[in-house]
Order: sequence, then structure tokens, then C-alpha cells
Amino acid sequence: MTSSKYKRSMREILARTPVMPILTIHDAAIAGDLARALVEGGIPVFEVVLRTPATLDAVRAMIEAAPEADVGIGTLLTPEDVQRAVDAGAAFGVSPGLTPALAKAVRSAGLPFLPGVASASEIMCAMESGFLELKYFPAHGRGGVTWINSMSGVFPQVTFCPTGGITPDHIPEYLALPNCGTVGGSWVTPAQSIKTGDWRAITDLARRAAGMTGA
Repeated sequence: MTSSKYKRSMREILARTPVMPILTIHDAAIAGDLARALVEGGIPVFEVVLRTPATLDAVRAMIEAAPEADVGIGTLLTPEDVQRAVDAGAAFGVSPGLTPALAKAVRSAGLPFLPGVASASEIMCAMESGFLELKYFPAHGRGGVTWINSMSGVFPQVTFCPTGGITPDHIPEYLALPNCGTVGGSWVTPAQSIKTGDWRAITDLARRAAGMTGA
């Protein structure tokens, strides 16, 4: 789902990267450097979770610093959150779940969107609302690779982006699935590297992530 105001659909955004970093930013002043470090390493798509007062300013700074990137906002829970994401200039939105009110707000905005699901019934509800790109959360430890693979025959039109508890060692197995081209995780941006401004370390991790393929 997308509108003319957005450059890419959700599926096109996901296709740009095998790994989507999930970022929690407490200081918007470092956001531009972080965005450039990720893009330099070959990761042009990342999600900033809406969990700190700095999130919206951080997203704006990232968009300015790395206009070639698709910067999304995650943890959208309400229609008001959707509007805040749109106003900040986010390229897409992410949610851990989906409600009728949230779906309506996203459709009205035309915002590329990745809602979370954890069951076949939730997949069906998301499809009824027009969403075919879905976040599987929490992924690892719940059903992981086995669950996503089992959904491919029932819902062949759906693409999944699993997140939650996934480490680099798990990623090739996920990417080998026919219905999973992107995996979300926070390991690309370690808190200590952000704290010390070690952008080279983050670029190196991004380069590793950008080169990941299916097992």
C-alpha cells in the first residue's frame, strides 16, 4: 500500500535490504551521523521506534542527513501516532499489531505500512485491510523459521519481516525462506557504539548485514 506522495511501496522498501536495523534513539543530535554510518555500510532502510521523546526529531535529522534512505517509524499504536509519523516525513510505518482504527488511519494517509502479526487469523485480518507485507513478532523462540515457512503455502502472496530475538547467526535461515526477504534487528547498532560515537564500527556491522543471504 502506497500513495503518490511516497517514493516506494512497503514491498519495494523491504526489497532494498536483507536486514532492517531497529533503532531506539535517545539523542537526536547523533541521528544524522548514525544514518550516514548505516547508509555507508549499504543499509538504506531503518526503523526508529517511537519510544523516546527524541524519536521524531531524530527521524527528521536522519532524512536530512541521508535523503537516499527510507527512514521509518515503529511502534505506531494509534491514529495519532500515524499522523505524527507522517508529519515527521517517515517513509513507512511499523506496528507490533493492527487494529481497525490503526488500519483506517494508515489507509487514509497512504503510508507504506508493516503491521505485526503472530497468527493465521491476524494475517487474514491484515489482508482484509489491504496489507500483504507483515511483521512477524515476536519471531525467534515463538515459531520462527518453521512458522513463517508453514505460512508460505497458505498465504503465498504475503511477505514477512520477522523481528524479535533474532541474532546474526539466525538470519541466513530466515532469508532462505520464499516469503521472507528482510529480517529486523537491533544488533547492527550496538548501544555502546552509539554512546561512544563509533560510527566506523556501525558501518562495518551494516556492511556485514547488507551482504547477508539465505543459507
